[in-house]
Order: sequence, then C-alpha cells, then structure tokens
Amino acid sequence: MNTGVKITAYTAAVALIFAAAYGLGAVLDPVTSGPEPATHADHPRSGSENHGGSHADTSPAGLLASQGGYTLDLKTPSITAGKTEELSFAIRDREGRPVTSYRREHGKELHLILASRDLVTYRHLHPTRAADGTWHTPVTLPAAGSYRIFADFTPATESATNLTLGTDLAAAGTDKATALPEPAAATTVDGYTVTLNGELRPGKATELTLTVDRAGQPVTDLEPYLGAYGHLVALRSGDLAYLHVHPNGEPGDGTTKSGPGISFTAAAPSAGTYRLFLDFQHNGTVRTAAFTVQTDKAAGPAEPAGGEGRPAHQH
Repeated sequence: MNTGVKITAYTAAVALIFAAAYGLGAVLDPVTSGPEPATHADHPRSGSENHGGSHADTSPAGLLASQGGYTLDLKTPSITAGKTEELSFAIRDREGRPVTSYRREHGKELHLILASRDLVTYRHLHPTRAADGTWHTPVTLPAAGSYRIFADFTPATESATNLTLGTDLAAAGTDKATALPEPAAATTVDGYTVTLNGELRPGKATELTLTVDRAGQPVTDLEPYLGAYGHLVALRSGDLAYLHVHPNGEPGDGTTKSGPGISFTAAAPSAGTYRLFLDFQHNGTVRTAAFTVQTDKAAGPAEPAGGEGRPAHQH
C-alpha cells in the first residue's frame, strides 16, 4: 500500500473512533453548560451565625453572640417569670478569658438591654461587675416567653470599638405573646405625653425629635440621665436587630436645651417594623416611652449624620 493510501486509511479510522466515543458520551452524560457555581452572595447568612472576620462585622448589631473576638456568655439562660432572679453573664475574649477592663460610656462600663420577642417588655439595666469579670443584675420578667438580651460595651484596649452582642433568654411559664401596638406618633407614660416627629428611614440618616409634655405643658427641665437628656434604642421586629442612637448635643454644651424636644439622628439597617424606646428623666424618675414605627423601602447607602452638636453614635 503506498504512503497516500496509508494516511487516508489512518485518518478515517481516527475519525470513526472519535465519533463513536462522542456518541457514547452523549448517551451516558450529556454535555451541557449547566448553572454556574453559586457565588458567596448567593448563600444568605443568618444573623445568628458567626463565621468570624469581616462577615460578622457587616451584620446588624445584636444578632450575634460572638463578634470582633468577644463573646457574650450567658450563665443563666432561663429564669422563672414573675419572680425576681439574678441574671449573670460574662464577656469573654478570644482566649475565653473574662474581660475585666472596659471604657466607660455615658457613665457606665456596660449597658444591658432586655426585650421580649414581642417587643412589649423592655428594660435598660446596668449590672454590677465582680472582680472575676462576671456581671450580675436582678431581673423580674412579667410574663413567660422568649426574651433577648443585648450587652452594649467597649473593651478598654487600644484598637477596640463599641460592640453590641445579643443572646436569647427564656422565661419559664405559660407563654402569652402580645400583639405589637400599632404605629402612632404619640404615646403616654405616667402622665407624660411623648410625641415623635420625623421618619426613621432605612439606609438613610434622618433626624428624629421626641417632644415631652405633661398635662398639656411642655417639659423644659428634663434632667440629665447617663450624661444625656434622653437615650433611644430601636429594635427591629422579627430578628430584634439592635440600633442604639445617642442624642445630638449634650447637657452643658451651651446649645442643647433641657426639653421639651430631644433630637437624635438615626438610620435603620433595613425596611421593616421597629419598636423605639426612649428613656428620659424628670423629677428624679427615669421613664420609658415606646413607639411602633413602620419604615418605607430602603433608600440606599446611609448618609453621614448631620446637624449640630455631638455626632450621633449608632451601631
């Protein structure tokens, strides 16, 4: 057989083998483009998860028990409703050691917020720290059910930032959940009427002014409480994401009045329903006014807080 005939026969044989292999492959495992692998953003991350690093830092405050190298260790995860019991916990560092040194903010090393899942019960507590780093405070919960506690603190280290860690607390007994009150611009507490002016917006900083009246007269002699005329906490209905906002200005700065209005600048982390809790002091007594607020759709990235006085501090 001459050389040309050999080459032609070899080429035909190779083509025949390739065609057979392709046909068999199509039968056993068809070749398709298929869906592309999911990116990290395609997998939603629960706020209760903590994978460490920057992932935890992007979550709304209060959804994680561990963040930034610190962990909220609740030693009494369950108490009995209707009874006064001691709540104890510790803040632990990366090595599991209790933190014993904190920066004081608004006169306290740590602020403890306690709220029921239905956002009807609310407490702003200031526990006592023992030498070993364990915190203690008496607590009386009015009804059985699920509660959330938030530890708001800043460790006394050079690079530490303010953190709010959250975890669940159970109250034993018969659970009787209460419906969230409807949104309203005004609420009353102990004879005081507090009116909310302004809108809480998702993704955009806005000014909120809460005005305090008593018997139809404006209260112009509010008393400083923890270094301010008012403290505002917002909790998102559902997961109880935490937003703590300090007022614009402070007592003695020459411009901030002692009422009747208390101004805040805040931005909600997302659209949804929020419960706002305002602590204010008058005639030596601290009172809490609560509001239900419905935000509209997200307005994009948050804008820097403006206004006079001390910039708003929020998580």
